[in-house]
Amino acid sequence: MLKSLKIKSFFIEIGELTYFARRFFKELFSKPFEFKELLRQCYSIGNKSLLLVGVTGFIIGLVITLQTRPTLEEFGAESWMPSMVSISIIREIGPVIIALTFAGRIASGIGAELGSMRVTEQIDAMEVSGTNPFKYLVVTRILATTLMLPILVILGDAIALYGSYIIENTKGNVSFQLYFNKVFNSLEFGDLIPATIKTYFFGFAIGLVGCFKGYYCKKGTVGVGLAANTAVVFSSMLLFIIDFIAVFVTDIFFEI
Repeated sequence: MLKSLKIKSFFIEIGELTYFARRFFKELFSKPFEFKELLRQCYSIGNKSLLLVGVTGFIIGLVITLQTRPTLEEFGAESWMPSMVSISIIREIGPVIIALTFAGRIASGIGAELGSMRVTEQIDAMEVSGTNPFKYLVVTRILATTLMLPILVILGDAIALYGSYIIENTKGNVSFQLYFNKVFNSLEFGDLIPATIKTYFFGFAIGLVGCFKGYYCKKGTVGVGLAANTAVVFSSMLLFIIDFIAVFVTDIFFEI
């Protein structure tokens, strides 16, 4: 009985989230456009995530190279290290891990921020004063996460490759120019475009779930905490589903 209620509650939430996404697209193309708030959110979200993404990317590059190099050395194939690391990071590891850290930081922040505004009745006050809170608070944040995550992933991937180069230079005395020549020669159109496109969907999912959980937050401080936590869990699950679909579609069209 309890299990069936949880399943029913899950599907109700999926339906509400779908309606929330539909309302986002409806409000997105209606006037007035909140450009100033959008720019403020882009700056805030990018600024908050910059250090986290940089550190995450650097560690990804270091760890992958350190873990993989001994195996390649065993087969005398260490010269393939730049190609292997760059394809792994650009195609899959970089976007997914950076999106997960972004979700942990931004989805919980948006959930807590909007949740606090809901329980303190600031959102109700905006509706009474004639301001459209959905357009001002939700649309701008979802759009900001959708636009900023791809930029952050590109930056994180570049830092990850630099981290990999440091290990290669230390262990194998490979020059900067030689390493990155091998990196760029190994990357193809089918690696870069699908990996970049899916980050827009990652960013949209993170912003959508964070805003959804915060906007419909239950009353009380417990409700705010729950909104922040469930925003991270739900958005992380969505990231894996989107990644699976992206890999499946890429496999069909680009024949990886």
